[in-house]
Amino acid sequence: MKTRLSRLALAGTVALSLLAAACSRTEGPKDAAADGPSTDKGPAAELRLGFFPNVTHASALIGLEKGLFAKELGNTKLVPTKFNDGPTEVSAFLGGSLDAGFIGSGPAINAFAKSNGEAVRLIAGGTSGGAQLVVSGDITKPEDLAGKTVVTPALGNTQDVSLKKWLVEKGLEDKVQVTNRENPQTFDAFKKGEVQAAWLPEPWSSRLVLDAGAKVLIDEKDLWKDGKFPTTVLLVRTQFLKDHPQTVQALLRGLLAANDFAKTDVAGAKTAVNTQLQSLTGKGLAAPVIDRAFTSIELNPDPLAGTFPQLSKDAVTAGVAPKETDLAGFVDLTALNAVLKAAGKPAADAAGLDKK
Repeated sequence: MKTRLSRLALAGTVALSLLAAACSRTEGPKDAAADGPSTDKGPAAELRLGFFPNVTHASALIGLEKGLFAKELGNTKLVPTKFNDGPTEVSAFLGGSLDAGFIGSGPAINAFAKSNGEAVRLIAGGTSGGAQLVVSGDITKPEDLAGKTVVTPALGNTQDVSLKKWLVEKGLEDKVQVTNRENPQTFDAFKKGEVQAAWLPEPWSSRLVLDAGAKVLIDEKDLWKDGKFPTTVLLVRTQFLKDHPQTVQALLRGLLAANDFAKTDVAGAKTAVNTQLQSLTGKGLAAPVIDRAFTSIELNPDPLAGTFPQLSKDAVTAGVAPKETDLAGFVDLTALNAVLKAAGKPAADAAGLDKK
């Protein structure tokens, strides 16, 4: 454990310095488009992998804790880098300080849009589901939110877009104050009564319900066909995908291994996630919290590409984006489908978003 903590602490320190550089390099040279000529340079020397300390990033946490990514990567050094929100991870991608990362669907679209469709490609899914609008006991219907404060993790993140789009649909966009706080701060503020509602990913929605007396007003699953929507996906920097396709496939094999582990050993998966959360945040989850959180997520390597045009529209409706993002070329499932085929699993559908 001590070795892992040291490694992650070092990665976090490196990430901070790299992120500082990223802020000044966002407008710098852009990666070549994925449909350009291959520049395969063989396995990468290292892979800088981003992720969040959330249950919605369970595939990443399991893969790290059980050594599944490292096993598949072989001699490629894995550099895990923790982020607390999608916009910060987007800055790392655009600054070139991150090679691959688990990230929310909203920031994934934003990274593609900010780089004019050049910097990143969506190569796999991570998690479907796992987000809820939780409220104080006096709120029983959407209209009760009028005059209240609702919190999301970060401006423009996946839950921020979902909330603001939903408020517009309910005619509440000018009647509700939306603020952004880091999830632990939201938990404390809710317990103190400073905020009355929050649209949060797991495990934070479960923590507010079980540890702070909140109740569920909206489960985001209920807003999507068949209850499926991409909460977490896997992005790769376009140039890294072109230069090191073998490494990308190795990463994806690790992803499938993490998902398979979660299916065959649910208790072991929960323990792996909780151990990582303890290492990353200094505090694990109580058994009822992690049990509840796991019931609301589905680990799925399919990124549900067909939902992304709607997600792009939602960002405009929410007032987070000025216009819809042209998603042509955003998705590249070549590596994923090769790995799925080798594992005897069905292919994922790019929904036409792999074409320029």
